[in-house]
Amino acid sequence: MSQHISPDPEPERSTGLEPGGGVPPGETPPAESSMPEAGPLERHNPPKGWAKAPLALILGLVVLVAAFFLVYALILIL
Repeated sequence: MSQHISPDPEPERSTGLEPGGGVPPGETPPAESSMPEAGPLERHNPPKGWAKAPLALILGLVVLVAAFFLVYALILIL
């Protein structure tokens, strides 16, 4: 398991902090740290992308529509 990391800055390592953790005027406050434990624990991560069957059906439909219009255009020309 990961070790808990406090999101609060450490006063002894942060520059520009007054006693009690305040920041004097004109001083930039310390940046907040990220929290690695934030959010739910993901156990199921489904794969991204299209499945083979739906993609094949869509491509087949596109080929059929293109063939229909090609044949229709040839009939109109002749």
